[in-house]
Amino acid sequence: MTLITRQQFQALLANGRAAQEARQQGRDIGPHPVVKLFTPDASCTWLLTEVDPDDPDRAFGLDDLGQGFPELGYVSLREIESLRGMLGLSVERDRYFTADKPLSAYAEEARRHRRIVA
Repeated sequence: MTLITRQQFQALLANGRAAQEARQQGRDIGPHPVVKLFTPDASCTWLLTEVDPDDPDRAFGLDDLGQGFPELGYVSLREIESLRGMLGLSVERDRYFTADKPLSAYAEEARRHRRIVA
């Protein structure tokens, strides 16, 4: 299975371009996550909203590495793809995930619960 589909990558890239333009205009767009990634044998989860148009390996989203401190930030897609959990399993995409709110709402909920709830 491809970690991120071509269609999802295009949506992440479009969000990245929109976010870049919004920042230049001093505003925020508040996108919904496009993709949810997780480790099946560890406690890591990522909700990604955008890819940097100038560096397609750099994605932005909500990261939860299973330590009780989910945070917003940038991640390397190559690094995520290379990760393996305790049993050697690779990161997977949640094929059934559909965002129903903006990333900021997921982040607020994650802070309250100390983990991503999606």
